[in-house]
This record gives sequence, structure tokens and C-alpha cells, in this order.
Amino acid sequence: MELLPSGQKKVQGKELGITNDNHQVGDNDMFSFSKIDVLDLQPFEICSIRPPTENYSLTFRITRNCYWNKCAFCPVYKCGAKFSRRNIDEVLEDVKRSKQIDDFLFEQGIGYPLYSDADFYKLQNILQKVQQQRWEAGIVDVNENVSADADVKRIDDERMQWFMQWFVEKPTLAQCFEHVVQWRIGGGKTCFLGDADGLIVAAKDYEKILSHIKQNFPTLQRFTIYGRTKTAHKKDFKDLVKLHNAGLHRVHFGLESGSDEVLKLMNKGEDSRDHIEGCLKTKEAGLSVSVYSMPGLGGKKLSHAHALETARVINATGPDFVRLRTLSVFPYTPLMDMVKAGKFEPCSDDEIVDEIETLITAIDVPVMLYSDSATNLLPLNGKLPQDKSTLLSAISEYKSKDYIERLQYRLRARLESFVGQYGRLTDDIELLLKPLVKGNSIVIDNTEYVEEVITTVYNKLMP
Repeated sequence: MELLPSGQKKVQGKELGITNDNHQVGDNDMFSFSKIDVLDLQPFEICSIRPPTENYSLTFRITRNCYWNKCAFCPVYKCGAKFSRRNIDEVLEDVKRSKQIDDFLFEQGIGYPLYSDADFYKLQNILQKVQQQRWEAGIVDVNENVSADADVKRIDDERMQWFMQWFVEKPTLAQCFEHVVQWRIGGGKTCFLGDADGLIVAAKDYEKILSHIKQNFPTLQRFTIYGRTKTAHKKDFKDLVKLHNAGLHRVHFGLESGSDEVLKLMNKGEDSRDHIEGCLKTKEAGLSVSVYSMPGLGGKKLSHAHALETARVINATGPDFVRLRTLSVFPYTPLMDMVKAGKFEPCSDDEIVDEIETLITAIDVPVMLYSDSATNLLPLNGKLPQDKSTLLSAISEYKSKDYIERLQYRLRARLESFVGQYGRLTDDIELLLKPLVKGNSIVIDNTEYVEEVITTVYNKLMP
């Protein structure tokens, strides 16, 4: 809090009138800044890692990073990120800061008269004024990426540098503004609590945290976390019930595979029994269960077994949702070392399609299937078993194409995923496409080069 000169009053804004979503605003001349208000605003820690369904959620970090951090395929925490627990007071302070940002933005016209995409344009103007006033006061907001604790020079791989830039350990105020606005535009009803395994947090802590969040953001209707099935398996059932009673709605489990051989190969630290018992116990406690399967994780050698065993675990647990997240092999991971040593041979796109076909065919319990990862090739979304034939028909249609047609499909799908994830094609991708562009069309006359382009685009997609 800045100390004001004697006799100077802190401006609180215009007399309030119109109500919208638990906020109040005055007339159109409310777009004025109180300098002290701008200087009082502070960033809060947001979750860079969250499920695709939580992209428009308000997020708070209850823990930082991953305590296991040994999965052979995972690149997220391999460049220096350290696990830590946050105390309740830190989390409650972040809730307070996010509430102040939300209220401040509304006072400046965000969400008036209704939240819409137009608010992003309003936000840019607000950010300019905010940053100018903070700069004049000697405040410069600088973020820290997830590798802040590491030797940054170690990350010399271009692909990994691209990947890591999207993970922020300590966001700027501008990033927090954008996070809150995106949540509001997305409906303002969902909240994700990170980072990796929220089930290690005590139920009594969730009771305090969720109660405080609900008091500050009464529009929230769903609270979710990531969890490890091993933690759920070992956790006292009464504690899981307490999580549900505290207001938690869903746990996202990264099964990745139901094959014990694959899980061991990937050093997942869990086995199929953990998956089954952990999911069943979580469901029995009243929590919704969403699980992730990673097509391709078994490589060429274990592809078929990986699909069948994953289906076996899904059939045994009956989760509410199954989400596909196709494997991508990243630098600085043990899996990349295995590839270089010839101990793991990644599947091709077509082989992964075959694997997913085997998986869907073998699932025989009611479940919603989603293909909501940017690394997935085919948009396979539907309710099983009702939509099984439709999904399998979509796979058959792809497989019926000749090589050039499949190549065209794969290129288009990867480019669409890239634009969907980042908003546009970057200059380097456009440069790669230039040799393929003839008039208004992309002409495939060099299949080897097209394969290289597809690989380059794919390697920049975040799973």
C-alpha cells in the first residue's frame, strides 16, 4: 500500500449503478484510473499446466510442479523446476489478488454490459495505461519461466526453448489480467487447482481454500485437480469423501496406459492396479473421474498390448471421461534418450490410428471419449457405446485414403491444430510452407519435404 500525502484522498471510482455478475459499474465516464489502485495490484500464480478442458478456468497453484517428475515421456519439469508445497496463506493471498484484479478490470469496463471477445481489445488499452503508470512509479513486471531454478544455458535445443517459453513460474500482472479476462469470457464458472497431484493436499486445507474462493467468486460451479492414481489408491476413503464435501468436483488422472509393461518402461511409478483401485475409490467418494490415455506410448513394439490393456483398465473403472493425448517425444527426457539408443521406436501417425481403433473397439463401458489434445490427428469425440460405429467409421475413412490423401490430411490437421493453439501460423512455419504454395493451393510434389514440414509443425504442438 502506497502512503498518500496528508490530505490526499484515494479515489474509489464513480457512484455505482448497473449490476452484472456480482460487479457494479457506473456510467461511461468510469474509464479513469486511480493511480494508487494500479500500484496496489499484484500478480498471482497461475497454472501453466492444466487439462484442455480447463483452458478457460480460473486457476490457483496449491502446489508447485511435480514431486514425482520421473515419467520418461514428460518434458514439463525436466529443466530445473522444483516441487514445493504452498502454505494456505499464500494461496488465500493469491485469491485476494485475483479478486482485486477482477474487480479492477470490471471498473474499467471489462464485461460491460456483457463479457465478450471484445473485452480482449479493451484490455490492451487498459494494459497500456496500467503499465505506463506502474513504470512511472518504478515498477517493472518481469515473469520467470519454469526453468528459473536451472542453468538456462542448458536448454540449447530450439524445440525445448519453444516449449518452455509457455510455462511461467511467476507471471506478470499483464498475464494475470489476461488470465482473468479469458476466464470471464469463457463463462466464469470453472476453477482448476494445480499443479501436478492435488490429492496430496489435506482435505482440511481444501475446505479453507475452496470456501475462500467461493466467497470471492460466487459464479464458480466446478472445481477440478490433477491426481495420481497411486495417491488415490493409498488415500483414506474418508479423506476423499471430505474432498467431495469441500466442493471438489473432478479429478483428472493421467493413466497414460493400462499396460504394466508400458508403465514400467515409462517409469510412471504406478501400475494398472493403482489405476483401477484409485479410480474406483475416487468415484465411490462422489468425485467425477477423467482419465488420459496416451496413444503411441508403447512404441511400435508394445502398441497393440498398450491399446488392449488400456481398454481393460477403462472397462474395469468406468470413468466419466476418457481423453486421448497422443505421445510426443521431447528433448531432455529419458524417452528421447531411449529413442536415440534404439530402445524405443515411435509409432507413425498411421500406426497410432490403428492403435486408437483397437482401443475404441475394446472399450465396452459407457464413457465419453474426447480427442481434445493438439497432438491428436483425428477428431474422435463421442459417447460410447452409442457412437462407437461412427467413430470407427471415421477411422476407416482415414485408412481408406491413399498415401498422398493421408499426407494432405495430416498436413492440414497439424496446421489447424497449430493455429488453434497459437492463434496464427508463425513466420518460421509460413516460410516452411512457401515451397508448397502454388497460387491459392498447397501442392504436394515432394512427399519427403512434406513429411519434414508435418514433423516440424507437430513438434511445436503442446500435448
